[in-house]
Amino acid sequence: MPKTLVWELSRWRNAEASRLGATPPIPENSITKPPSAELAPGQMDTDSLPPYEVLDALLDDYVEQDMGTAELIAAGHDPELVERVVRLVDTAEYKRRQYPPGPKISQKNFGRDRRLPITNRWREPRP
Repeated sequence: MPKTLVWELSRWRNAEASRLGATPPIPENSITKPPSAELAPGQMDTDSLPPYEVLDALLDDYVEQDMGTAELIAAGHDPELVERVVRLVDTAEYKRRQYPPGPKISQKNFGRDRRLPITNRWREPRP
């Protein structure tokens, strides 16, 4: 699920709780705090990633819309960012294979709907 959608759903969930007179279940700091891998003090996701609005749009086109590298660049995404993000997504495929099955919340999910070969180090072809 894209990070921007997580924030949107979190705000909605808290608003619904408030509307019903209940305590919002998601701490506001969890929604407003800048994302961080928390691997090092002061490290932020934006140190190595573009803003999530840009990243989520690129990931949606690559994963959900099945666009290849050339199509992503033609759609107006930054070529250097496309190559970097596609490489990161593809090289992390083995990690997704280790996850237990989860609920499907979009048209495609990693796994059954989006299979990439990992045994021969397959990568998305460069334009």
